[in-house]
Amino acid sequence: QVQLVESGGGLVQAGGSLRLSCTASGSIFSINTMGWYRQAPGKQRELVAGITSGRSTNYPDSVKGRFTISRDNAKNTVYLQMNSLKPEDTAVYYCNANISPYGMGYTDYWGQGTQVTVSS
Repeated sequence: QVQLVESGGGLVQAGGSLRLSCTASGSIFSINTMGWYRQAPGKQRELVAGITSGRSTNYPDSVKGRFTISRDNAKNTVYLQMNSLKPEDTAVYYCNANISPYGMGYTDYWGQGTQVTVSS
């Protein structure tokens, strides 16, 4: 069984910073892409940042220059450093990873979500 566990959310003032972490555990053979998504109330879930196994990254314009995604392959962990936070960044943030458990093909797994609230 594969699990993704997130940490690092919370309440921060506009202009502040937060760092999210997500660790994958279980019977893991290989991890392909990893990423962070967010979902605000009444809105669709959207990609915030993605990173490949080779550490190529991609960001939407809304967070480019403010958010940085990184990963530690030895720890099966992905991070999201969020700087210059804005009230519109308020959402539940979800970790996603494309994982191949031992003896199985690649499947997308999701974390439970962590709340990020940015006050004005």
